[in-house]
Amino acid sequence: MVPGAAHPALLALLALLGALLPGPGGAQTSVQPQNAITSRGASIMVNCSTSCDQHTMLGLETQLAKREVGHGDNWKIFELSDVQKDSFPICYSICLNNQSSALMNLTVYWFPERVELAPLPRWQPVGEHLTLRCMVSGGAPRDHLTVVLLREEKELGRQPAGKGEPAEVKVTVPASRDDHGANFSCRTELDLRSHGLGLFQNSSAPRKLRTFVLPTTDPHLATHAVLEVGTRCLVNCTLGGLFPVSEAEVHLALGDRRLQTTITYNDDSLLAKALVKGEVEKEGVQYLTCEVNLGGQSRRSLKNVTIYSFPAPNLTLSQPEVSEWTTVNVECEAQAGAVVTLNGAPARPPGPRAQLQLNASAEDNGRSFFCSAALAVAEQVVHKNQTRELRVLYGPRLNERDCLGNWTWQEGSQQTLRCQAWGNPTPKLNCSRKEDGALLPTGDLRPVKREVAGTYQCRATSTRGEVTREVVINVIYHQNNLAIVIPVASVIILSTVGTAAYFYNYQRKIQKYELQKTRKAQEEAAMKLTTPATPP
Repeated sequence: MVPGAAHPALLALLALLGALLPGPGGAQTSVQPQNAITSRGASIMVNCSTSCDQHTMLGLETQLAKREVGHGDNWKIFELSDVQKDSFPICYSICLNNQSSALMNLTVYWFPERVELAPLPRWQPVGEHLTLRCMVSGGAPRDHLTVVLLREEKELGRQPAGKGEPAEVKVTVPASRDDHGANFSCRTELDLRSHGLGLFQNSSAPRKLRTFVLPTTDPHLATHAVLEVGTRCLVNCTLGGLFPVSEAEVHLALGDRRLQTTITYNDDSLLAKALVKGEVEKEGVQYLTCEVNLGGQSRRSLKNVTIYSFPAPNLTLSQPEVSEWTTVNVECEAQAGAVVTLNGAPARPPGPRAQLQLNASAEDNGRSFFCSAALAVAEQVVHKNQTRELRVLYGPRLNERDCLGNWTWQEGSQQTLRCQAWGNPTPKLNCSRKEDGALLPTGDLRPVKREVAGTYQCRATSTRGEVTREVVINVIYHQNNLAIVIPVASVIILSTVGTAAYFYNYQRKIQKYELQKTRKAQEEAAMKLTTPATPP
């Protein structure tokens, strides 16, 4: 029998019997090493020997590639090469037609070919459970292979690799805000320290986790409910309770057109701003939307914006510039559907048109006519206003209120001659003394001199005509302790002097009378003192 041709199962049975039933004289077959471990693809030496001292057939039965590298009378050494998997080589011997055998336990170890952490969710909601899966392909012996799942360097769990191919190990953990940006990985540990070898580790590539919080509330969208064509308004969109807020995206749109948006981020909230322009082609009801995206989820708010056209009312004057006492027609008209109000117009049923008629007077010069148009848009009332000014042409006027006819000033005091002429166009005013034509400026503050006294003629002129008014200037000055007013007319001089003389003589008579009364009283008192007393 050729050893290499024996059936492996038969050889195993023979080895078992040989171990239990020793040969003649107690001859036995042995193998060294009985238990061995080697790396995959390596070579190992096996020593087969027998205790029989007779002529003996000695060999090694195995499916592995073998080569005899040495022998003696009762021993042989074989080299097993390219060992790929666990095996049970059998050393056998035939001594005096009796066979015995010895079984070798050859274990092959090898590191996993693939250690990979399954892809993480693109975004993981905070508070929900996250399942980590580690896939392990290859690696032996499996009963010495353990899989560890990690967050950074922190161990989350460990399990035996098991017999499956590929092996899959799972760990479930709750996701938190602190996990945002953290690296997760898995590692295999092949522990061969019990075989005199070491602890061999293989790690997967790390995967970064992104966690998020998106509130269940919708964004707050604030803007005007109505927008006039050709104008702009600001749109604000806010949402709080976001994490990480800097990763949130905001889209503002009017209809199907996105708006250019500026976003401001705070601790856990954002504010998005954009300008909306009212355009003719979008006139009517438009939908304004604000959408906040985070973690593959979104929150959205909608608001109606009504875009409308409303030109200012047309306010017209039949003549914007008229002569005094000319009839003027004022008319205001707005678009259909609007209600017009014209100040000064008589009360009429509401409508898009109003008018009034007046006979222009000087008081109407510069009068402002105000027209307001109101239009209901989307349950709101919008207003447009228009003003026009009327110019009334009238001749120059000088009246007592604005140009006093008599002035009395103290010499040396600071005085201003105030004389205001009225008219449209504005008249030119000139005041000159009638006696010599000397000019007296109006409106200037200056010291008063006695030489300015006199009667002046003030003349106001414009393209509308001319008007004059006499103004008398009196100056009071002191001379020899008497106050003297420069006479303006002889009647005034005589009246003033006569009155002063009368009061002067009247005062002297009173003083003389009082002195006489005092002297008489003193004489009567003296006579009473000198008269002798009458005896009783």
